[in-house]
Amino acid sequence: MLRFDIAPVCSNAYRFVATVSFLTAAIYLFTPYKWIAAVLVIGGLVRGFISPHRCLSYKLFERITAKLGWSKTVNAGSKMFADKIAFVAGSAMLGTWLAGSSIGMIPGYAILVFAFLDLATGFCAACWAYTLYYRVKEA
Repeated sequence: MLRFDIAPVCSNAYRFVATVSFLTAAIYLFTPYKWIAAVLVIGGLVRGFISPHRCLSYKLFERITAKLGWSKTVNAGSKMFADKIAFVAGSAMLGTWLAGSSIGMIPGYAILVFAFLDLATGFCAACWAYTLYYRVKEA
């Protein structure tokens, strides 16, 4: 579902967001600093459930891409869906760490792989799934 109630977002700024997600997942998985999953939770909460335009990191990345001439706007709906997935994955990572379980490694690896795919190629798997869902739903 296209979101016309929220201004379009810069897809290249979201590649920087994917870089932050990738680094967060890498730190979570390969260091003892498991609390870093809170970055995914907070970012996913603000960008996915409130508005990407209210997120300080997105605003910074949007300004950087605008100054570099890399602005490319897309509808916010699919990117917000991806952020909701990051919120859920980050919450699972943080919650299982606080509970003393290592099961949070599973969503950590998923974030690591899919964020790398997005930052390296620009292919957002969650955005693709979002679009596919609405195409199938309409048929």
